[in-house]
Amino acid sequence: MSTLVVKDLTKTYLLRDGLRFSRLEAVKSVDFELTPGRTVALVGQSGSGKSTIAKLIAQLETPTSGTITLNGKPVGRRGRALAAYRDEVQMVFQDPFASLNPFHSIGHHLERPLLLHGKATKADVREKALALLERVNLSPAESFIDRKPHELSGGQRQRVAIARALAPEPSVLVADEPVSMLDVSVRLGVLNLLATLQREENLALLYITHDLATARHFSDEILVMYRGDVVERGPSDDVILNPQAEFTKQLLVAAPEPGTNPRFLAEATRRGVPMPDHLAALEETT
Repeated sequence: MSTLVVKDLTKTYLLRDGLRFSRLEAVKSVDFELTPGRTVALVGQSGSGKSTIAKLIAQLETPTSGTITLNGKPVGRRGRALAAYRDEVQMVFQDPFASLNPFHSIGHHLERPLLLHGKATKADVREKALALLERVNLSPAESFIDRKPHELSGGQRQRVAIARALAPEPSVLVADEPVSMLDVSVRLGVLNLLATLQREENLALLYITHDLATARHFSDEILVMYRGDVVERGPSDDVILNPQAEFTKQLLVAAPEPGTNPRFLAEATRRGVPMPDHLAALEETT
């Protein structure tokens, strides 16, 4: 399994206003590791730099300075090296409405990455696409594979997006605000799916969110970001129950249920959803 290390990561944008130029430091010398079987949460308000970090890791943006290494090797920026990196590192985007092409079927969205990444042949690609749908609890898969994205609910579309990210069989998964565009009633199911996949596939998971409650219950470590800087980090319970940074304290005060959100666990129990081990342990100590 793969370990991804971010070291001194910095991203500066050059902004132009007429004849004037200015610099915006979106990310400032950020360090962290993503290791197999563990979830790291990046928490912060809009504009804090957390989504920029996701794009840098996914190679959708180029760092101004700093390094991203996978298993000790620098990330390739083009050609086969970049393709090999994307075999290992995949991203789930925030908006399932925009991340799926409305003109193509669900099957197309899954079959294409399977073929591109060499995980299927033309002979067995449909069978493997069906298996991916079952993997994300879209069952029976045959009733989904030939439909278009607009025929699915928001939660179902996000499950398809997760299945697409799983197609290359990655070791690292970056989930950028994966439930913020979904109805509250379906968020728990998607979060539990990610937690279950993380445990069963031994994935290194980066969970990006503005929600401290879910960050606590669905991650092992939390990094709190403010204006491009990591202002606090540590084990999830420590950061939430004993915050040190003033900004973290302000986030907790602003949260509807500071530090914990038992509704997520209560709803999971009511639905009979199997809780991942680290969530069950938290439930016992909450």
